[in-house]
Amino acid sequence: MNQQWEDKFRNWAKPPSEAEEKRCENTLGAIREAIQKNQKLNTRSIRIFSQGSYRNNTNVRRESDVDIGVTCTEVFYEDYPEGMSRENFGNVDSGYSYSQFKTEVGEALISHFGAGAVTRGNKAFDVRETQRQVEADVVPFFQHRRYSRDGRYLEGVELRPDNGRPQKIINWPEQHYENGVAKNNQTGKRYKALIRVLKSLRNEMDDGGKASAGPIIGFLCECLMWNVPDSYFGNESYWLDLRGVLVYLYEKTQTDVLCQEWGEVSELKYLFNPLQKWTRQQANTFIVDAWAHVGFA
Repeated sequence: MNQQWEDKFRNWAKPPSEAEEKRCENTLGAIREAIQKNQKLNTRSIRIFSQGSYRNNTNVRRESDVDIGVTCTEVFYEDYPEGMSRENFGNVDSGYSYSQFKTEVGEALISHFGAGAVTRGNKAFDVRETQRQVEADVVPFFQHRRYSRDGRYLEGVELRPDNGRPQKIINWPEQHYENGVAKNNQTGKRYKALIRVLKSLRNEMDDGGKASAGPIIGFLCECLMWNVPDSYFGNESYWLDLRGVLVYLYEKTQTDVLCQEWGEVSELKYLFNPLQKWTRQQANTFIVDAWAHVGFA
C-alpha cells in the first residue's frame, strides 16, 4: 500500500467543513424566502428542496455550489402504461404551463437577489454566491408521475429545457437519496466516502490534464460507485477499497453486455443509454486513467 495515497484518500473522503455546509444551508433558506415572497407563487403548492451532491452528502470541497429544486406539486407530467391515457385515470389539463412557472420562478429570484445576480440558463437559474451563500443552480420542476395500471404511481420531477433538447428531463431525487443512504449504511459509511475520493481523484486528474475520456461529471462517479457490490467496501484501507472498486468497474465496463442492466442510483433510469451525457466507453477510459494516475499495480 502507498501511504501517501492512503493519506490523500482519507483526506478526500471527509465531507466539506461545517462552514461550507452552513453557507449551503443559508443558500437554501434564501431561495425559499425568495419563492415565498412572490405573490404569483405563494398561492401555489411549492416544494423547495436541495438535491444533487449536497443533499446526498457526496459533495467534495471543490464543489462549492448547491443544486436546489423548486417543484410545483399541484401540476404534473405523466407516463402511462401502454394503451392507457389520462382519461383512464381521470386526469385533466391544469392550464398552467411549465414555461409560465419557470418565468415566475425567475421573477421571484430577480426580485429577491437582483437582476445582476441571476442568470437564466437552458435548464436552471444560476444565482451568484455571496459571503453568506454559495452559488446555486435553481431548477424549476413540475411533478412527474409514472403510472401503473392499478392507478398507483412513482413520483419524480420533470423539467423542459428552453431549447427543447432533449424535449424533457425526468429525475428521481427521493429514490436516489433513499437508495444512497441505504447503501452507505450497508457499507459502513464507505460508499459515500469512496464517492468523494473518486470525485477528488477526477478533479486532480483534470487539473493535471491526465484525463483522456473527456469531462466525467460527479453524478457519473456516484452512479458507477452505486453499481459496485457492497462486498468491495470496508477493507482495512481506502487504498485497497479504491483498488478493488476500479478493478471491478474496469472489468464490467469493457463491453455493453456486462453493464447493460446498470442503473442510476435511483434504479429508475439506465446508466448507459443513448440519451445520457456519457458513454460506457468514456467511463471505461476514465477508470483506466484513474488506475494509471494512482499507480496501482
